[in-house]
Amino acid sequence: MAQLSSADHSVSPPRLSIPRGYNAAHDLVERNLKAGRGERIAFIDDRGSITYAELARRVNRFASSLAGLGLRPEDRVMICMLDTTDWPVAFLGAIKAGVVPVAVNTLLKPQDYEYMLRDSRARVLFVSQALLPAFEGLAEKVPTLARTVVSGAPSPVPGQAATDEFSALVAGGSDHFEPAETVADEPCFWLYSSGSTGAPKGTVHVHSSLIQTAELFARPVIGITESDIVFSAAKLFFAYGLGNGLTFPMSVGATAVLMAERPTPEAVFLRLTGEAPAALAKMRARPTVHYGVPTLFAAMLASPSFPAREQLGLRVATSAGEALPARVGASFTERTGVEILDGIGSTEMLHVFLSNRSGEVRYGTTGKPVPGYSLRLLGDDGQEVDVGEVGDLYIGGPSSAAMYWNQRDKSRQTFQGEWTRSGDKYVRDADGYYTYAGRSDDMLKVSGQYVSPFEVESAIASHPQVLEAAVVGAADEDRLIKPKAYVVLKEPSKASPALAEELRSYVKDQLAPFKYPRWVEFVEELPKTATGKIQRFKLRG
Repeated sequence: MAQLSSADHSVSPPRLSIPRGYNAAHDLVERNLKAGRGERIAFIDDRGSITYAELARRVNRFASSLAGLGLRPEDRVMICMLDTTDWPVAFLGAIKAGVVPVAVNTLLKPQDYEYMLRDSRARVLFVSQALLPAFEGLAEKVPTLARTVVSGAPSPVPGQAATDEFSALVAGGSDHFEPAETVADEPCFWLYSSGSTGAPKGTVHVHSSLIQTAELFARPVIGITESDIVFSAAKLFFAYGLGNGLTFPMSVGATAVLMAERPTPEAVFLRLTGEAPAALAKMRARPTVHYGVPTLFAAMLASPSFPAREQLGLRVATSAGEALPARVGASFTERTGVEILDGIGSTEMLHVFLSNRSGEVRYGTTGKPVPGYSLRLLGDDGQEVDVGEVGDLYIGGPSSAAMYWNQRDKSRQTFQGEWTRSGDKYVRDADGYYTYAGRSDDMLKVSGQYVSPFEVESAIASHPQVLEAAVVGAADEDRLIKPKAYVVLKEPSKASPALAEELRSYVKDQLAPFKYPRWVEFVEELPKTATGKIQRFKLRG
C-alpha cells in the first residue's frame, strides 16, 4: 500500500500527493513506525497508555479478527464507545481491513441508535459496557445487526484483570495484517449529522480526507509536532474531536490524552494540570494543546477550581462547534496567557476550514480561511455579497464528504460540485475576517451539537397538557445559544413554574440531554403564516 508524501509543511497550503491506492489507517500507523517512533506513547486513557508500536499490533489484531465475525471489505460496523484506547483500535482496525466504521454520538437515545443501525445496515456493533443499556432489544429489531461486541466489561472475579469481548477479539488476532487494497476516493468512515428535519444523515468520508485535515489545519495553524501532548474535550465521535484526538497527533507522532467521562471543568482541569490520568501524572507532563468548545471554556472560567497559570503547560487552545463569545476568549487569555484559536468546521468538511491564527486573533470573529480551503458568501440571488454584507457560506476544499447516505436530495443541496453549502450565514470585513451571523435555517447549535427545533417541539407537544410548541435559540448569560420553548397549553390557566420544570424534565427523558429547553415560556398563541407555519423568527425577538 503506497504511502502519502507532502512537499510542503509550511504555513502555505501543502501540495499533497495522495496515491490512488491508499489506506488511511495504514498511513497513520505506519508513518510513525517508519519514523522510529514505535516506543513513543500514542494514547493515554484512564487505564494506562499504549505506544505506537503497541497500537500497530492491536490495530492489526483487530483487523485480522473481523473476518471471524463474518465481515468483509465495504461492510459497515457501528462504534458507540467511550474515549479509551479501544476506540482508535476499533476505528483504525476496521479501516485497515477495508470495513467502514460508523462512529456515533454516545449521548443519544435508543430510538436514535435504532434509526442509525437500520440506516447504515451495520452488521456489528462495538459498544462500551456503560452504554449497552441504550441498545437493549435492538438486536431483535434490526435484522442486519448480526453481532454486538462489548468493550470494558467488568471482571467477573474481584481482584482479577478485567476481561471483555473486545479484548478477547483483539487478543485472538494476528500481529501482522496487510491493509485492504482501498483507494483514496472510496468510502472510509461515516459520521452522522443532523438535518433540518431532525433526521440524522449518514455523512460518508473517503480515505484521503483524514490526512488532508492534518496537513491543512493541524500543521500550519496549530503547529503540532511530535513533542506535543494534546487533550480534546470534544469526543472522538465528533468530526472535531476525531481530528483533535486521533488524526492530528498520529499525523506527527504526538501523544493524545483520552477521557471517557463527561468533560466537566473539574475533570478537564485534572488533565490540563497533569494530575490525571495516572499514566500522564507518571510522565510528569501536561498537555500543550487543548481543544475545547465555547460552553466548556465559559464553564471553566466560572469555576472556582480554575488552575493558576503556572499549573498549566499549554501553548495553544482551539475552539469550534459554535461561535466563541469575545468575552470568553479574552478572559481565558487573560487568565492563562494562551490564545484560543476560534474556528468553524463541520461534519461535512470533517474539520476546521476557517480559523483565527496565533498572534492574529480577533475575538468575536471566526478568523480567516484555512490555507487550502476556499470560501465564498452568496446572497439570495446566488451572487457573492460585498464586504460587510451577510451571505450564505460555501466552502471548497479536499476534505468534503462524498455524500449523505441514501439522501440524494439533501446531498445535492449540500454538495454542489466543488462547493459545500454550510448552512451558516457570515459577514466578511475589509481585513478578511469572518464573523458568524446565524444559521441559514432554523437549526440550533447547542454545545457544538445541532438540535432540530422540530424534534424538541414534537417532544414537548407529546405532553398531555400541551397544545403546541415552538423552539428557538436564546442566548444565556455567556451569550451561548440554548433552546427556548414557547408553549401553548390546552388549559392556559394551568401555566406555572412547576409545569415549566415538569416539561423540561419530560423532554430530558425523551431526547439527548443537550436538547432540552433551558427556558419555557407559556403563551396564548404562536405566530404563524397564513398556511399555518410557525414563524420562529418572530419569537427570536
